[in-house]
Amino acid sequence: MRTFSEFQIIGHVGKVRSVGPTLRVDVAAEYGRKDDAGQFQSNPYWNEVTLFNERVIAWAKDHVKTGDLVHVRGTLRQTRYEKDGQTIYGVTLAADDFDLLAPKAQVGA
Repeated sequence: MRTFSEFQIIGHVGKVRSVGPTLRVDVAAEYGRKDDAGQFQSNPYWNEVTLFNERVIAWAKDHVKTGDLVHVRGTLRQTRYEKDGQTIYGVTLAADDFDLLAPKAQVGA
């Protein structure tokens, strides 16, 4: 039996930056809700997604901009390294699929 750990995010693009041979894209998922007065209270949660595939990186650099609505799916990878004698733990969201759902200009329309 194959086992795996997977994530899926539909959200808006924030920062896009190259880090070595990878591309890191911040994607905001919105967890807002209405308060007791009926007013919507925004509560975005930012997730840093890492792209490793050279073809996907090239496509994303050419087609994805801040504010665009995207769908990202991939695997979770726990990371660990030593710094100043301390073990630092983290999680990498490694994107397998990265798709543009709507450009920023069309999201609000």
